Formats: sequence, structure tokens, C-alpha cells
Amino acid sequence: MFFAVVFLLLIIGLVPFLYKANHNTKDVKVNTISVDRAKGDTFKKKLNILHLSDLHLENISISPKQILDLAKKKQVDLIALTGDFLDRKRNIPKLANYLKALQKLKPAYGMYAVFGNHDYILKGEHFEKLKRVLEENGCVTLQNNNVSVQVGGETLNIIGIDDYSTNRSNITDSYKGVKDGYRLVLTHDPNVVLEMKDFHFDYLLSGHFHGGQIHWPKPYHLVKMGKLVRMNMIKGLHYLHNKPFYISEGLGQTGANIRIGSRPEVTFHHIS
Repeated sequence: MFFAVVFLLLIIGLVPFLYKANHNTKDVKVNTISVDRAKGDTFKKKLNILHLSDLHLENISISPKQILDLAKKKQVDLIALTGDFLDRKRNIPKLANYLKALQKLKPAYGMYAVFGNHDYILKGEHFEKLKRVLEENGCVTLQNNNVSVQVGGETLNIIGIDDYSTNRSNITDSYKGVKDGYRLVLTHDPNVVLEMKDFHFDYLLSGHFHGGQIHWPKPYHLVKMGKLVRMNMIKGLHYLHNKPFYISEGLGQTGANIRIGSRPEVTFHHIS
């Protein structure tokens, strides 16, 4: 009887804690980051990038409309999606709803996506369907390759490095044919920057860590996710070899739909 009472009290005590942890998944944080070009020169027109990562559509509390309402208040020239959209084929139609909302922003220079480790849980035709839905809804998908667009008469190279955590990244292939100009790298797992000392980039966008998701008292569970964690680089803007890279906390969650010490993130990057 005593142990039953203690157990009941523990459960009662956990209820408000879990309620708050779930509520955190709905409390989206909007970050605005300004990055100057390293060489000192500037784009004739500032480049405004909307960056979303880790939707994890199995556990997401942010609707397409909420993202659209946040983003339509801003100037969006380019949309970058850095992987982990889903890992269950039944959620592919759900992804289409988010992409349709993003298309309404009409980014002048397009929408680009790379894949993450959870996306590759899908195999064969199911992964191909995920890729097809992205492309049919306005995304250019990048897997160790690059494309270039003209921004005010200057070349913007968008380099997509495939997922590092599942050994799919090939940096050399990603850079093949890259033109002179600004080099924006999109990738899922930021640990790839540890192997990019000899590959120039001006800015790199990534996700993967969820800011810890359960970041209390410290995100000890992330230790297995690579060297950057041990360097205390798990979210936000960082520099390595004087090159800037950004790690998004993502929009969705894995495992339980809770966040402690972290919040879902929508990020606007202004490059001038």
C-alpha cells in the first residue's frame, strides 16, 4: 500500500511537468541571424533565407498555417529545408501540406531540401515517393550535388551534402562544378563541418540535434551524436576554421512529443 501511494504521488507530481514539456513543443521560437560576407563585399541585394529543419511529422505541434503566418511577415528570398521530414510513409501526404504552405511565400530563388537520417528509414519506392513529393511541391532536392542561381548579378551556389550520420555524405562530389561566387551549404548533420577544413563555404545550415530536445540538466544523451556535441556546439551560430555554420533546433520531436530546455525553431538568415 505504501509503495502504491508513493507511486501515485510521483505520477501526480509528473503531470504538470509533462504538461509543460508538451506545451513547449507548441511554443515556437523565431530567430533572426545576420551574417556578413567574409570577404567584406556584399550582395547588391540582401539575401533573406527561411530555414526549417527536423519537421519529424510523427511528432510536430506546429501547423503549416502557423509557419506561414510567421514567415509571411518577413521577406523570404530562399527556403532551406535541412532534413528529417519523417520516417513513416503514411505521413508523406502530411508533408505535402507543409510544402504547399511554403510555396505561398513565393521565394524568388527557390526552395531547396536535403535529407536526414530519419528520412532514410524509408526504403526503395517509399523514399522515392518522399523525394517526388518534395520535388512536385516546389523543392529542389540535393544529394551530394549543387545548383547555382543568380542573385542581383552574382552567383549563389547552393551545395547539398547528404546525411553524414548515415555515411551518405560525399563532400568532393557535392562541390563538383561549383562556380565562383557565394557558397551556401545545406546539410542535416552538422558534424560534417569537421571534415570541411579544405572545402570553402561562406555559410552552412544544418539541424539534427533538436537543441537537445530534453536539455535538462544537460543533453547527455547527445554524446553519441558526434564530436560537435562534446565541443558544446548543439544549436545556434558557431564558427569553425573561421567559417560560420548554424544548427537549428528543428520544428518537430523524436520519441515523446516533449521538449525540456529547448523549443521548436523557425529561423530567418539575412546575408549581406
